[in-house]
Amino acid sequence: MASFSEIPQSMTTLFSLYASYTGVMMLLRSIINDLLPQSLQSYISNTFYYLFTPPPTTSTLTIDQYISNMSPNLVYDAAEIYLRTKISPQNEGLKVSRTTGQKSLSFSVKKGEQIHDSFDNIKLQWTLSSENDNNNYKEKLYFELTFPKKHKDTVMSSYLNYVIDQANEITERERAVKLYSRNLGGGGMWGCINLEHPVTFDKLAMDPEMKKMIVEDLDRFVKRKEFYKRVGKAWKRGYLLYGPPGTGKSSLIAAMANYLCFDIYDLDLATIRSNLELRRILLSTSNRSLLIIEDIDCNAEVLDRQNNSNGGTDTELTLSGILNFIDGLWSSCGDERIVVFTTNHKDRIDPALLRPGRMDVHINMSYCSFSGFKLLASNYLGIKDNHSLFGEIEGLIQRKEVTPAVVAEELMKSDDADVVLQGFVNFLKQKRVNEASEVLAVKKEVLVVKKGQTKKDFVTSSWD
Repeated sequence: MASFSEIPQSMTTLFSLYASYTGVMMLLRSIINDLLPQSLQSYISNTFYYLFTPPPTTSTLTIDQYISNMSPNLVYDAAEIYLRTKISPQNEGLKVSRTTGQKSLSFSVKKGEQIHDSFDNIKLQWTLSSENDNNNYKEKLYFELTFPKKHKDTVMSSYLNYVIDQANEITERERAVKLYSRNLGGGGMWGCINLEHPVTFDKLAMDPEMKKMIVEDLDRFVKRKEFYKRVGKAWKRGYLLYGPPGTGKSSLIAAMANYLCFDIYDLDLATIRSNLELRRILLSTSNRSLLIIEDIDCNAEVLDRQNNSNGGTDTELTLSGILNFIDGLWSSCGDERIVVFTTNHKDRIDPALLRPGRMDVHINMSYCSFSGFKLLASNYLGIKDNHSLFGEIEGLIQRKEVTPAVVAEELMKSDDADVVLQGFVNFLKQKRVNEASEVLAVKKEVLVVKKGQTKKDFVTSSWD
């Protein structure tokens, strides 16, 4: 081992300088502590820290669960909902919950967990933290949002609004759709239940092209808020569903509500006494809803233009009051509304109601087609491929007027697909026999009345 005398002279000089520097610094610290006040010492320390510490490259926003008066912080609530969709396999500490009316389970992170997100190529990190609130003697939760400092303006002006918008959409998708009906025994106010109807467009026994058209029209409607505002129109759309009973009008309405997550308001015009009451009812409905007026043709006393064109007032329900409610000034008392009318007899509806702007889309709910039958067979019997009886059924169903409701009832008569389909074939054949018998009976009755005509004359003049 080398002795101290063998250490190079330069190293000895370095050690001496370090010792002298250390002694001087200790002397200065002692002088500063003895002579300078504490406030001045803090100022000098902070100045040196500011001069020799590099500036931070990240910013952090704190989002408290409650604001100063203990009101819920809507930004915190939105972040909590939004971040459920950003949970990754790396997040191990999770909480699970489900509230009344919620369709699915909700997952959220526990305290201390970090969730990573990106927005316009900006990397962001969310952390759920807490501290003791001494004023209320309970834990205070808050989110910390950390991001590159240079993107602070984008985060504050765009990203947080994006989080809020996404949270609103998630809430709409997850909430239970409500079915509202007026409680006549309780002052005519709306009462509601959850809409438990499970039908979707995939399960509707309708022409595929018709379903595609409806879905595209609904999608276009909900995305055109700025368009309606630009052209000066109320953000609403009117549908007319017409066709025989049992063709699926109510099922289509339920499918529309489930697809859009819109509540349904079932309005019976026969229970409304005046235009004033109609406006009050309209004002009590919410945005993003379907207002349903079924069997519009049955309100003949209201829709009779002759009776209502002269002297109609707010003390009675009139055609002009209904028109004003559909596309007049009162129609703009809400946004994102769809008004759906149904009827079994389109020809009985006043033409003033049928024009675009009132009933924009007319949908003919016709009898069951073979493609509709195959969809029902798939839903009710689980038949995904062709069956040996499908060819015969196709020939029969194209010549017979049978509603989807009737087909569905026939398909529910057994769990055995072969038995059900054979029974359906027999049903269609019997229906053809019965209809032929009815036609023959009508012909005989007419022949009895028209005794002066020969059978040949009757067939030519009455049935050609």
